Amino acid sequence: MALSTAAWMVHDTRLMLCVLLAIASIIVLISATKLPPFLSILIGTFIAGVGAGLPAEEVAKAFSKGAGAILGEAGIIIALGSMLGALMAESGAADRIATTLLGLGKGKSLPWVMALVAMVIGLPLFFEVGLVMMVPIIFVMAKRSNQPLLKIAIPALAGMTTLHALMPPHPGPLIAVGALHADLGLTMLLGFCLAVPAVILAGPLYGNWLSKRLHVDEPADIGALFSAPPKAPRQPSFGVSLLIILLPVILMLGSTLAKVALPAESSVGLTLKFLGEPLIALGLAVIAAVICLGWAAGMPRAEVGNTLRKALAPIAVLLLTIGAGGGLKQTLLDAGVSQTISKVAEGAHMPYLLLAWLIAVALRQATGSATVATTTTAGILAPMMAGLAATQSSLVALAIGAGSVFFCHVNDAGFWMVREYFGLQLKQTIWVWSVLQTIVSVVGLVGTLVLWHFLT
Repeated sequence: MALSTAAWMVHDTRLMLCVLLAIASIIVLISATKLPPFLSILIGTFIAGVGAGLPAEEVAKAFSKGAGAILGEAGIIIALGSMLGALMAESGAADRIATTLLGLGKGKSLPWVMALVAMVIGLPLFFEVGLVMMVPIIFVMAKRSNQPLLKIAIPALAGMTTLHALMPPHPGPLIAVGALHADLGLTMLLGFCLAVPAVILAGPLYGNWLSKRLHVDEPADIGALFSAPPKAPRQPSFGVSLLIILLPVILMLGSTLAKVALPAESSVGLTLKFLGEPLIALGLAVIAAVICLGWAAGMPRAEVGNTLRKALAPIAVLLLTIGAGGGLKQTLLDAGVSQTISKVAEGAHMPYLLLAWLIAVALRQATGSATVATTTTAGILAPMMAGLAATQSSLVALAIGAGSVFFCHVNDAGFWMVREYFGLQLKQTIWVWSVLQTIVSVVGLVGTLVLWHFLT
């Protein structure tokens, strides 16, 4: 027994050291040698996989599997979002929305407006979908208001990522609710109570502080794509412009409501679920934009087609990079990182909320997946939570969601999306994205502790 325990401890230590070495290697390769992120992550993946004891061919298979999975899920969405953003920019729809928003909030109030808009758009949408829809608005708003890009972007990022972590029906909180048998409505209410201060601190307040200390120039390719001067002979109305950008939101919200309120086999429910699939919803939005923002606005069909084609070129590096991030994540999972952390967590003895948060943090840091962090943490804790009251179960679910977004870094697809969209250096991305998510995570933990004290 002593030998098997020692063997397990050696493997456990070796595996975690390989994870740390891989992450450090990626950072050094990008920062010091200036290698592109895709190649740096590929090298880091093999360091982690081979060092952890996987055969080289298994590492290659895991990398390909992970890259294919993330590109199949997020790659097409990013491509459709890029085409939608380009059409909104060249038709003048983004400019029209920006003009209206600038009328609602000017100067110091503009970041607060952006945070609110991002929360509304991000409520039913996955983070990746919300980001690709918000990016053109962010660029146009920053340009029209003459404010630093980060001052506009950070509140929008905070609004979307906070809901992704703390508000069902987003996948992470929903998984935790199901595993812990928590009350969905109560969890949504408590999640909203936590989300508001988290967005305020991580969004307008942090964005205002960071934008004074970190100057970021508009990225040449993507910035030119999304902030290009309108080319359509007739600028669309605000109503049409808003309808196009809200179409995926409405369709995905309808899908969510159908899953909750309608029988599983009802024809209406099945139709709403189909239309609310992210790929379908964004695809329909692009088709609607071609018709309403392109052809109906007087743009020649050849010009519309050229706009759609041009939208794909600037995102090639982004797609390769997030694909590599998915490959790294899958390799770490195949190496057994989540099982190793689970074994350590099962022997821990501490308050439920802190334990839930720490396990989710450890899993997210190691695997780069909020879904893996949430699912595994909830599975570990579920047997311990059988006797908890409804409020307590909901708070544990929210603590897991908060932990799953702590300091997301190079093994996170969102990290690379933010870096490429806003043209950031690696260190800048850590300040803009990793620290922002850490604020959301810590506020979420503190909020659950406070609510536990007063409500239980």
